[in-house]
Amino acid sequence: MSKTYAILTIILLAFFISCGPSQREKADTSIKSARQLIVSGDTLQAIALLDSVSILYPKAESQIAVSKNIKSDLYRQMADNRKLKLIRNDSIIEALENRFNIEKTRFDMYTQYHHKRQTLARSWDRSFLQVHLDERGEFHLSSNYVGKEWLEHTGIRVYDGELQEISGRIPLENPLNHRSDFLDYKWEKISYMNGEADSVMYFIAENRHLNLKCVFLGKQYHWILLEDYDIQAVVDALDLSEAIKMKARIEEEIAFFEAKL
Repeated sequence: MSKTYAILTIILLAFFISCGPSQREKADTSIKSARQLIVSGDTLQAIALLDSVSILYPKAESQIAVSKNIKSDLYRQMADNRKLKLIRNDSIIEALENRFNIEKTRFDMYTQYHHKRQTLARSWDRSFLQVHLDERGEFHLSSNYVGKEWLEHTGIRVYDGELQEISGRIPLENPLNHRSDFLDYKWEKISYMNGEADSVMYFIAENRHLNLKCVFLGKQYHWILLEDYDIQAVVDALDLSEAIKMKARIEEEIAFFEAKL
């Protein structure tokens, strides 16, 4: 009796399975759901669903071809959208580059951007904060002191009232902490690499409308008022850095989407 029951169960299961939706019907349902996701703006989920058609329903050849065509159209649209975004981003880069002198000497690994408001002729005899930017969009800050006495400074603090941001400390023996003298003048320059003063730069940009001051921290202290053009140099460098890095990201996305076509 039990054996007969088992055989009947198998027959019934086979019947119900054979009466269920075919692979083509299931594939059509997936494609329909993918189209709805596209309309709702969920492109990535739609692509994942379209990708599953060939895996789950290998016998639905027509539906597989349809899903591939839809995916190609999506990738083409996304590549075209990124190209338009790249054009807009390039216009931002061009406008910002006009505020910099661009050069690459035999000592430079990468092309350098020097803000036109911080030229050597304008700045050799003053204490100020200088922004440095290269073609990769990598940036850093330097503190430049000139005076009659050594400060032996190892860092800076930028502030206004209770608001402040402090750089990392660069010891005197660190190669990034430079000192020189000529006649009665002393020059000190610290290059804050590896993000040691990135927070200071962002602080300056975010508080550009305040009356920002800077104190050079060392065995002696030296105070300066940040000039408007030095603040603007920081703002421009950060904006250009973001635009340069955005360009690289967009170009990578375009290459990725076009490889899918």
